[in-house]
Amino acid sequence: MKKVVIGMSGGVDSSVAAILLKQQGYEVVGLFMRNWDTSINGDYLGNPDLGGPICPQEQDYNDALKVCEKLDIPLKRIDFVKEYWDYVFTYFLKELENGRTPNPDIMCNKYIKFDMFVKEAEKLGADYIATGHYARMRHGQLLRAVDENKDQTYFLSQVSRKQLENVLFPIGELEKSEVRRIAKEYGLITAEKKDSTGICFIGERNFTKFLENYLPNMPGDVVEIDTKEVIGKHIGLMYYTIGQRRGLNIGGSKERMFVVGKDLKKNILYISYGNTDYLISDSCVIDTINFNTEKRPDHCTAKFRYRQPDNDVSLEYLENGNILVRYPQGVKAVTPGQACVFYDKEECLGGGIIKEVRKYGEKLWYL
Repeated sequence: MKKVVIGMSGGVDSSVAAILLKQQGYEVVGLFMRNWDTSINGDYLGNPDLGGPICPQEQDYNDALKVCEKLDIPLKRIDFVKEYWDYVFTYFLKELENGRTPNPDIMCNKYIKFDMFVKEAEKLGADYIATGHYARMRHGQLLRAVDENKDQTYFLSQVSRKQLENVLFPIGELEKSEVRRIAKEYGLITAEKKDSTGICFIGERNFTKFLENYLPNMPGDVVEIDTKEVIGKHIGLMYYTIGQRRGLNIGGSKERMFVVGKDLKKNILYISYGNTDYLISDSCVIDTINFNTEKRPDHCTAKFRYRQPDNDVSLEYLENGNILVRYPQGVKAVTPGQACVFYDKEECLGGGIIKEVRKYGEKLWYL
């Protein structure tokens, strides 16, 4: 009997993935990863012994334990707190300091879930590892999930071809509604549990207050990009992303505005009252390139943000190893620090991190 070590998160997706693996005849072992220590990282949520709420990560572990007990699956627990800090959270903070908009979930998959986790699973004698990601593997190819609304291949774009060997995504063929139905059928505690949101393994936070623990606030001017008029103050460039419209709270203005750029040296946040042309680019340069296939296309489609529709692109492979991605039709709010992920129909080819955004061959001065 082949052994599968599955990442149990305490959510409904990994719970049902474990059910499916048992149905398929595997010996299943659960492994819960503890990657964040709220007690030492400046945002402790409270001690249940002192009347405070239980830490969400401990609640997730308790839920995972109950699911595994019900399914008669052993559950082991491993700490990757230091590794998560070194490889994911430090990267996240550095990108924010550089005025970029990082995606820590992508780096968490690359360095923790499909690296540290795999090494631990191998110690347990695993033939395969499994996760509750909405994705599929077929003949070594990473494919989109059947449920397009839940597809998570965007977040797997930095995982290498080698890392995807012997990986199973049991729920990739299912719609989310079917996943919940199966969980209810088995009477699992996670059947109605809300999907996790927020930063990977850190969860939901008041983003502003959370970051204050790690990066100093640097308020500065908010400038309307057409008139160059100072219209208010921002609370720190790291709290804003390109295209953002909600939660700006700038100068008491009730006019419709959105973020179009940042000047890190001058600590200026640029906004526009309605000129969306500033958000449109026609090419970008990406680095941190990862292909999980032998294909090196000249033309394919790409997503520049999660849940974004596919965009037709052409690729120019530069001598320094970077890629110039062209999309002459124009795409809105392509943002430095975010991932550019390539697709060939249902296959996810990999991608890179957006380094520079251009229009008409020139780098956009306000990004």
